[in-house]
Amino acid sequence: MPSQHRIGVNRREFLQVGYSGLLGVGLSSLLTKRAQANETRTPKSVIIVFLTGAPSHLDTFDMKPDAPAEIRGEFRPTATRVPGLHVCEHLPRLAARADKYAVVRSLSHRENNHLVATHHVLTGHQQPGAFFDKVASRDDWPSYASTVDYLRPRNDGLPSGVNLPTFLMEGPLVWPGQHAGFLGPRHDPWQITRDPNRPDFGLDSLRPAEGIDASRLDNRRALLAEVDAQQRQLARSAEGRRLSDQQQAAFSILASGRVARAFAIDHEPTAVRDRYGRHAFGQSLLMARRLVQVGVPVVQANMGIVQNWDSHADNFGRLKNTLLPPLDQGVSALLDDLEATGLLDDTLVMMLGEFGRTPRIFAVGNGAIPGRDHWAPCFFGVFAGAGVRGGQLIGQSDRIGAYPSTNPYSPNDIGATVYHTLGINPGIEVRDRQNRPVNLNHGEVIRALFGA
Repeated sequence: MPSQHRIGVNRREFLQVGYSGLLGVGLSSLLTKRAQANETRTPKSVIIVFLTGAPSHLDTFDMKPDAPAEIRGEFRPTATRVPGLHVCEHLPRLAARADKYAVVRSLSHRENNHLVATHHVLTGHQQPGAFFDKVASRDDWPSYASTVDYLRPRNDGLPSGVNLPTFLMEGPLVWPGQHAGFLGPRHDPWQITRDPNRPDFGLDSLRPAEGIDASRLDNRRALLAEVDAQQRQLARSAEGRRLSDQQQAAFSILASGRVARAFAIDHEPTAVRDRYGRHAFGQSLLMARRLVQVGVPVVQANMGIVQNWDSHADNFGRLKNTLLPPLDQGVSALLDDLEATGLLDDTLVMMLGEFGRTPRIFAVGNGAIPGRDHWAPCFFGVFAGAGVRGGQLIGQSDRIGAYPSTNPYSPNDIGATVYHTLGINPGIEVRDRQNRPVNLNHGEVIRALFGA
């Protein structure tokens, strides 16, 4: 039986996706400066609100009230302040803020499997050698944060990307798209796997223990070197070298303290925390705002545990009772907060899942509560900030929400749009694991978002 580490991952899985990603210490070492030549405009930040498992577009932002009952479902649409744009009745706060965001209803691809589709959406590129439940590997394409870290290496104690509050993993299945892929583990974003709503939330490893300040870090460094000397066999392994790189990065973080301050969520006024909602959804989005505020360029907030939105059964009960209300509260507060703090102009907020759900409602087995299956040909995305013109409806689906009836946009186009926001030329050439030149992205920026 494979040996298990304290965080519940076996050694094979560590080697597969990189020790750094699972420990949450994915900072870049110093690299040659190369970002400036690749910028297409002033870099902005990105917050990805990822609805892991994929919500039903027909029951949220692309409702079909005139379709037959087996298509339209149980929910009623509610009007927004944008003429012609209706959303689900269980999203009243977002309905009231429709002038702040644009809805794309014609996202589309061909991958009905969670892992493969997640990779495509979170990297802007199809997974190499994709097959059903293909787990993360170093042949994958890099996440958006990893590309930023590769092209714009930094040594100021800040990561280029943070994913929170869950690491997308179920048993042996590690979701691809969360790591740096072929760019290597040193560019992995941090993986924070604690709920910011818990009273004991904090990252002790990112700030000195009580009574230890930056001037005493050299003593800790010396102690660590002494321990490492007793583990030479580990240090000679590839895993050991990665760990050594990340130890140096950890000292940089401890010395700067900027990230530690960002994670001091308990310093937020009570009214602000209450406005986001005292639940994992809301407090994770508040953490995302705090991280962007201190200079982290890419933050991914996974709204739910793995496949939380995967509503094969009890689609309407789960959406109504446990998923939509906290999402509505948290995302609305995030948009308000970003606008009030002046960050919305420089921060793209992108909310979407890896695909949509089947138009037709179905039930599997006796007594099953009706739900919807996977559906990649048509799904939605919500975009706000960073120059996005709010109050727009971009693209349309057909009368039952099965396929786009206007120009479809692919995850490649999502990726191009993210890179455009980050000030990176989507078509820039990078090197894969075999040192072959490859183009980072093959999509087109969704210009309609920006009023173009």
